[in-house]
Amino acid sequence: MNQPSAAIVILNYNGRNFLQQFLPSVLSSSYQNKRVIVADNASNDDSLSFLKNNFPFVEIIELEKNYGFAGGYNKAFKKVEADYYILLNSDVEVTKGWIEPVIEMMEADGQIAACQPKILSHQQKKMFEHAGAAGGWIDYLGYTFARGRVFDVCEEDNGQYDDAAEIFWATGAALFIRAKIFHEMQGFDTFFFAHMEEIDLCWRMKLRDYKIMYCGKSFVYHVGGGTLPKGNYRKVFLNFRNNLIMLFKNLSLSEKIWKLPLRILLDILFAVKSLLGKDIDTFKAVFAAHFDVFKWHINHKKNKNITAKKMRGLTGVTAKSLVWEYFIKKKKHFSEIVDKNFR
Repeated sequence: MNQPSAAIVILNYNGRNFLQQFLPSVLSSSYQNKRVIVADNASNDDSLSFLKNNFPFVEIIELEKNYGFAGGYNKAFKKVEADYYILLNSDVEVTKGWIEPVIEMMEADGQIAACQPKILSHQQKKMFEHAGAAGGWIDYLGYTFARGRVFDVCEEDNGQYDDAAEIFWATGAALFIRAKIFHEMQGFDTFFFAHMEEIDLCWRMKLRDYKIMYCGKSFVYHVGGGTLPKGNYRKVFLNFRNNLIMLFKNLSLSEKIWKLPLRILLDILFAVKSLLGKDIDTFKAVFAAHFDVFKWHINHKKNKNITAKKMRGLTGVTAKSLVWEYFIKKKKHFSEIVDKNFR
């Protein structure tokens, strides 16, 4: 039987060292019907010359400027034909058979739109990595977490997430998605630029009754923070801004009325706490994010989804407050927060 075609697309921006380190593992993937493509977001390092000199058989898509994660992939996928797109960060080391289990799972169920493998830390191979861990979840106020990672606490991998499970969102660090559905959804929201755009896309797909899955039989190792390190002003700004915009877009009207004011209040409290801790950049970033959300709300009304489907009915949503469980009740692990009998 013919294998479905898979296009592994690595979005690169000044990641020459990562390409040198991790591209060989991608090329060694055992899946036969694959293409390996580097889409370059107008890097100003020597990424392109390095690729052309050392990996001449890797396809290159040269973008004229840095469109970010969202815009870069949208532009690249207009030029790529395949049954499946595999979005892969440049700072990811893959394992030889990482593709086959995911494709097999998706081929067995046509309702699966996207899937992620297990994401482990490249630095500590037995630990889950922040970006996705064992599949993304979200609480009823829009705070994201993952099986194996709650806020900044990552669990050790002891086989507890070796399963296949339906989740709320799949990480963009190693994201398998049906090409047809990616285009049906008009791809990522380019306004996001980077951070949370994959969660927004997964949410939109779930609102159309598609499934987002996690495949524990596949695993990769992620460095993390390769483009924007933790605590970076731009990263804080994008995370807070994009999270609120995602809620504006995808919540039902009855939920927006009370959830958004509460979220904004919690953001302000976090900003004040950061200021008291002399973290002035974070304080400024949160308020800059809120101002940008206000501008977006005025200028991008056409981008707001209209749906009556509430979060509570979607798989991968917990009715508990992540902030309360983590900071007040001191629960640090997914299994403590999300009881198997109560989602």
